[in-house]
Amino acid sequence: MASLISCPHCGPRPREEFSVRGAALTRPAPEASRAEGFAYVYLRDNPRGLLDEWWRHGSGCGRWLVVTRNTLTHEVVAVRDVGA
Repeated sequence: MASLISCPHCGPRPREEFSVRGAALTRPAPEASRAEGFAYVYLRDNPRGLLDEWWRHGSGCGRWLVVTRNTLTHEVVAVRDVGA
């Protein structure tokens, strides 16, 4: 059976209905230095454990979600709407 992600709008759905778009990181302010912008784009940690990621429910409601996932076990711990 496919792994399920519990969409706050559609309920539990197969993982294949979603697409992951990357870590949910805070962007530097527009007035940030070039070094801060470079670090944001290129110098990221690859943490083990819980990580917030941007996911889109493309085959369902089409909403953007923040999925908290354990990067070691791939267990989905929490899902929330980006707008919440």
